[in-house]
Order: sequence, then structure tokens, then C-alpha cells
Amino acid sequence: MPDTPSSSRTTSRPARSGAIRSTQKILGRTLGITFIVGGVVTSLVLANELEDQPRTEDAYVRANVIGIAAHVSGEILELNVVDNQPVEEGEVLFVVDPRPYEIALAEAEAQLDLVELQIAGYQDAIRAAEANVKAAEARIIEKQALADYAVQFLARMEPLLGSRFVTPDQVVQARSEAEATEASVAVAEAELEAARQQVRLATTQLGDIGNINALRAAAQIEVDNAKLFLEYCYVRAPFDGYITNLNISVGEYANEGSEIFAIVDREVWYVMANFKETYLSYLAPGMEAEVYLMAFPEVRFKGTIQGIGWAITDVEGPTLDPIPTTSPTMDWVRLAQRFPVRIILEDDPDEFPLRMGATAAVIVLPESDQLPKPRFPWIRSLFERFDLVD
Repeated sequence: MPDTPSSSRTTSRPARSGAIRSTQKILGRTLGITFIVGGVVTSLVLANELEDQPRTEDAYVRANVIGIAAHVSGEILELNVVDNQPVEEGEVLFVVDPRPYEIALAEAEAQLDLVELQIAGYQDAIRAAEANVKAAEARIIEKQALADYAVQFLARMEPLLGSRFVTPDQVVQARSEAEATEASVAVAEAELEAARQQVRLATTQLGDIGNINALRAAAQIEVDNAKLFLEYCYVRAPFDGYITNLNISVGEYANEGSEIFAIVDREVWYVMANFKETYLSYLAPGMEAEVYLMAFPEVRFKGTIQGIGWAITDVEGPTLDPIPTTSPTMDWVRLAQRFPVRIILEDDPDEFPLRMGATAAVIVLPESDQLPKPRFPWIRSLFERFDLVD
């Protein structure tokens, strides 16, 4: 019985289905191999790229922040800033009531004046005593001259007594005058020693070998200390920055050493980038880096590695306040620790203001001579063989 057209169609349909399935298998295997090869190549490219340019998205913008506290206690009379306000170095931020410290300064200055008057009195006493010394020395010279003359006169008179050119009374009188003048010399010498003793006493009281100079120094220290505390009443910005966390008003009492608000240093900005410990051997101070902020993803900031952290602490273990804390993102596998790398930003454009805590991504760009020995040298050799790297 001859084939009918319907039976022919029935026979050709399974053949076409088999051909389609065969083609699908071939296509699937081809795509599978392509995906595997593509994955391997992509992995090799990524490994080579990470060796040349280590990167991380676990990074944040940082700045130096200091707390502002008054060095003296008292009521805040003036508050010249508001929260988030930019300030310049030396600008007066707030004023603590200066009146008690002005009084303390006036008292210290008055005490110093009294000491100065006391010292001036001792100096006058020294000058008077020195004048007495000079007068006593002059009297000694005068008395000594009279005594010498009286002794010489007596020596001339005594030989004349035997020749009766002079009377015994005249000789006695000459002898008395000689003895009297010699005694006056001794008195003048005693007065000179007394005057010198007065000079020594006044000098001792003045402080050359006593305590008056120390007293003056102590009084001057009190004045300087009072001036310093009065200056402390006017709290000034230590550097150019931004006011933050200000929650006070005029009339509040400021306690000595208690932080009132903080200032963010706007002159130096840096990024703390947490790199896996497996990449630390590829990083070194001085290497250049590119920084991208989530707020400005299209802007490339330049930076330089300042240093690599030497210590971290686990957030789940005992914490040490001075040491940075980093924590792994998973707790059921053993992950590489991350160490903070400080990258100093070279520029701070006004149109892209930086803010502390902003999220960042970092790519390190080491020079060719700064690259250490690769962890996977066969990858580098493979890429160099096919001219896939510079």
C-alpha cells in the first residue's frame, strides 16, 4: 500500500525533533564551556587587577575632632557660634563670666605693688647705709689726719721741755690731744663698721641672700597666673573647623574641663580604609590612591597612604579604647581580618564638601617598582605572555 501524505508527515516530525534536541545539546554545551572559560578568565583578570590595584569599599571619611571645654568654671555670658557653623582659628567661641578672675588679677597686681614698695624701701635703706659708709670713711680720714698731726706735735713738744722752751702743761695738753684724736679715729672706724653692717643687713633683707626676691617672684607668678585664668574665660577656636554637637545656651554653667561641644578640623581630611590582611603586603606608606565617595560617585579624590594600622580589636572580644575596632561580616566562616589604612586626601574642593563618616571606596595605585612579589606569579606570566598587562 503506497505511503500517504499524512504518514510521511508523521515520519518526518520525529526526525526534526531529534535534530532540534541535538542542536540544543550542542548549544548548551558550548554555552556552558563558554561560561566556564569566561569565569576563569574573569577570575584571572580580577586576581591580576587586585594584585596591581588593591581596593576596598569598607572605607569612611574621617577628620580630627577635639572637644572644646572651658579651662575655668563659671556662667557662660556670651555664645558666639551655632551648631555646624564654620569657624576660623583664634575666633572667640564663648565667654565665661570673667569678673571673678578680673578681681583675682587686681588682687595679685596689688600684692605685687606692695612687694615692689617693700623692695623699694629696702633699696632706699641700702642707699642710706652706703651713704653712711662713705661719710664714716671720710670722718676716719679726717680723724686720722688730726691724730697724725697731734702725735707729731707731741713729738716736737717733748724735747723742748728740757730746754724750758715749753711748759709741762703744754706737753700734757699736747699728749691729751694726741690720745683724744687717736680715740676719735677708733670711734670713726667703729662707726664705719656699723655702717657697713647696715649695708649688709639691708642687702640681706632685699633678697640678695634672703627671701625678698623670691617673694617678688612669687607675687609675679600670681599675677601671671591670674592673667592666664582671665584669658581662659575667652574660649577660642584652636584651628579652622566646624562646630558640632552644640547643645548649650547663654546662662549655662561651664565646669572646668567638661566638654561643651566639639570642633571638626577642616584642614586635614583622611579616609580610614579597612583592607583585608591578605593585601597588606601590597600596601606601603607613600603609595597613591583614588578615593570615591558615595555622595559624589563621579568625583575622583586623590590621596596618599599615611600609614597602616598595627593593631585592631574584635568587637565581640575585650575592647581597648585606643585601638581601632573592626568586625567581620560573617560569623560562621573564618574571614580575613581587616586592618585600617589611613589615606590623607590631597584636595578638598569647595563644590564637593567632605563630611566625617561619609562612605568611601578606595583603589590603591602603587608604582611598578613598589609592587611586591605577586602571590600568583603564574597569573602574571600568563597575562604577560598574551600581552594582557602593561
